[in-house]
This record gives sequence, C-alpha cells and structure tokens, in this order.
Amino acid sequence: MSWPKEVTIKEVGPRDGLQNEIKMIKTEDKISWINELSESGLNYIEITSFVHPKWIPALGDAVEVAKGIKRNPDVTYAALVPNLKGLERALEANVDETSIFMSASETHNKKNINKKIAETLPILKEVVHGSLASGKTVRAYLSTVFGCSYEGAVDPDQVVRVSDALLEMGVSELSLGDTIGVANPQQVEQVLEILLKQFPKEKLAMHFHNTHGTALANVVVSLQMDITTFDSSLGGLGGCPYAPGASGNLATDDLVYMLNGMGVDTGVKEDQLQRAAAFIEEKVAKPLQSNHYKACQATRV
Repeated sequence: MSWPKEVTIKEVGPRDGLQNEIKMIKTEDKISWINELSESGLNYIEITSFVHPKWIPALGDAVEVAKGIKRNPDVTYAALVPNLKGLERALEANVDETSIFMSASETHNKKNINKKIAETLPILKEVVHGSLASGKTVRAYLSTVFGCSYEGAVDPDQVVRVSDALLEMGVSELSLGDTIGVANPQQVEQVLEILLKQFPKEKLAMHFHNTHGTALANVVVSLQMDITTFDSSLGGLGGCPYAPGASGNLATDDLVYMLNGMGVDTGVKEDQLQRAAAFIEEKVAKPLQSNHYKACQATRV
C-alpha cells in the first residue's frame, strides 16, 4: 500500500485544545507554549480565538497572546474569527490567517453560534471578504460532518451544500470536523467519496476527535483517499464546549509518531514535541491523554 510522501499537520492546541479547559492558563504560559511549538518543525499553529471572551473566557487574552509570541518565519499563525468585530481584533494582532467556523447540522450551529445556518453564511462571507482585502488567507472549519450530539447522523448532501457555500466565499481550505468523535473508517471513506466528486482534494483537511479511539484509524483511511492535511492538538487536549460528549482532539504526538513510522514526512521533531507536551501538561495540571506521550513518560521513569 502506498502512502503520501509528506503530510501537513496543523496544530490547533493553543486554541481548540485550551478553549474548554477549566483551569485558566496564564497569558505568558500560552506564549511560552506557542514559542515551544514554533521550534518543533510544525509550520502551522492556530494560536487563539477572537470570539467574544464572554463565550470563550479561556481565550480572552487573544490580542495579548498574538502580539506576545516570537514569530517564526516558517510558521503560519492563525486564529479563529467569528465576525467583523473579531476580524478587527485579529487584524490588530496581525495574525497570518483567519479561520471561520460553522456547523453542518442546524442544532449544533444554533448552540455554537446562536444562529441558523442561513443566517451564519452572510456573516462569514463578510469576514472572508474582509480578510482577503487585508491580505490574509482564510480557512474554514465545518463541524459535525460525521455526526451531531443533538441530531445524530448528518446527511452528506447537507455537508456538500454547506461546504460549497464556504468554498465559494474564497476560503483556501475546508477542515472537515468529526466534532464529537463518532466517525469510523468506513464512514470517513463514504463521506470523502462524495465530497471528492465535488471538491479538489487539495481544498480539504480532516479534523478528528478521539472520543471512541478511532481518530488514527480515520487518518489512515483519509490518507488512502489522498488527503494530506490534518488538524491535531498536542497531547490530545481539547473538546467542543457546545458538543456534549466531545472529548479531546487527535493528538499531534500520536499522529507524528504513526506517520514517521510509516515513512511519511511530517517535518516535525518528536523530541521537541515531547518538551512542549511536558510544558503544557504542567500548566493544565492534569495528565495528557496522548498514547505516545504516556509511553515516553513511562519509559523515562
């Protein structure tokens, strides 16, 4: 079986990983962690969110974080942007790329954004056009592609319709989210078969959560379907605050370990990832859930 020669890993830990943490992480610690990640060989880090702090208190220091990090010229620093007000703050902080977001299921979209899908699209279109006019690229996250905690199964045709609307706005990439971690390899194959008939593979990325332990298996199927961009969070941190039952993201260190072992180039240094993982584990004050990190820690004892 042949695999892609190289894969792009987009680190979402500083945003998606920390947004749901009960323990508030100090601004200076977020900055130090991002600086550690910037030296790992990762070329993309989503550093924060410009959603109103009332909704995501853990990321209320978005401008301070974005302005405080040491910028590595080989790294794209992105941030989540919900609307034009958020875009103003993101541009003030000089992020490299803005990320918009919405859901494929109506109920999750309403819970997450407090709007219907039809009401959300015009707002996101303003953000996309404003970002592009300011010289920023735009990425889109589409949540609940493989299942919704409120509605259950999500019709792939609905996923196609919303995906088409987002790509028509001018986003450079669409990240397909298994928000509650219910996808299995067969389902991933079936959904991608439908989407790849409509959209170029270069426009699609995968964002898996590991709620039922299937994230890496879903990555393998995606690789077989020629998808080469994956979101992940160091240590498996994360979860959606508006999706009951959603646990952590696919762990960056697990993903890198598997891909490196398969001979797929990630450009990421495992030893530096381990240092960055140890740093954030101390700050969140709870054990990280990634299998590779736990195995490495056990070997050191």
